[in-house]
Amino acid sequence: MFYKARLKLTAWYLLIIMLISISFSLAIYGVLTNELNRVERVQRQRRDRLIPMEFNQRFPRQPIIDPEVIEETKNRLRAILFIINLGILGSAGVLGYFLAGRTLKPIKEMVDEQNRFITDSSHELRTPLTSLKSEIEVALRDKKLDLADAKKLLQSNLEEVNNLQYLSDNLIKLTQYEKSNGNHFEEVNLSEIVEEAIRKVANLAKNKKITIKNNVKNIKLDGDGQSLVELFVILLDNAIKYSPKGEIVTISSPSVILSEAKDLKISIKDEGIGISEKDLPHLFDRFFRVDKSRTKKGSEGYGLGLSIAKHIADRHGGSIKVESEFGRGTTFSIQLPIKH
Repeated sequence: MFYKARLKLTAWYLLIIMLISISFSLAIYGVLTNELNRVERVQRQRRDRLIPMEFNQRFPRQPIIDPEVIEETKNRLRAILFIINLGILGSAGVLGYFLAGRTLKPIKEMVDEQNRFITDSSHELRTPLTSLKSEIEVALRDKKLDLADAKKLLQSNLEEVNNLQYLSDNLIKLTQYEKSNGNHFEEVNLSEIVEEAIRKVANLAKNKKITIKNNVKNIKLDGDGQSLVELFVILLDNAIKYSPKGEIVTISSPSVILSEAKDLKISIKDEGIGISEKDLPHLFDRFFRVDKSRTKKGSEGYGLGLSIAKHIADRHGGSIKVESEFGRGTTFSIQLPIKH
């Protein structure tokens, strides 16, 4: 599809360039031929003024410039302009093909990204839907299905529906954060944002008897408060899920980096099972999930949370980095500009 589009765009480039080139060539040819005719006319007028009439009557006048020379000059001029246009056609074809590729490259990347998104989303949606369909079909074929089994089936179906809702909500969030509709930032308090995020994950931490240590300083920064809360909820949720019971998750803002603009660094550290080195480069990819050794404790997800977190940080002009040693814990570092 893009190859044909590239050829069509190249053809349009060629058409536009050649129309311009031929128009200039015709204009140049017209100007030069008019100039040749003018020179011949001026020379004839000068000769008529300088040579007496009696001499002209005795000796027939000869043209100052031979018409054959003028015609030959015009033919050479046409040939030169034709060769120049051929050269422009060839070079424009090569450059047009190159520029067409450069023009279509971001569009191709965007379409490829959308196709991957649709494919990955369809794959993720297919799993819970297949599970729902299979359970319902088996139950419908079971003639001995009683009320207790029906309730178990509905409970299992409800879990799958919750998974579908969770997936669809995250897909919506991801598409919203990927849109560049402009940012409407205001001054927010970092400590209040972190406290709100901790409240949202309090039940999860309580169930695993995990203590969250909040060492974040009271710092003002420009940002979208709601999305920043979402950012810290994702990272805290991730740290809690992959930490053993009774461990500690620490969130702190140890330093303010002074550069051209002041940047704030916040870290979230857990004492969990860590991440293998081969998984680290892909950790923020959409739908990426680490190997089974990290998800064997029932903490499986859809691989969207960290991708959403990265988009939030990018939207604020910041970044997220991760440091981890397998079996020794993980530290996520968020760097955000204080002023935009």
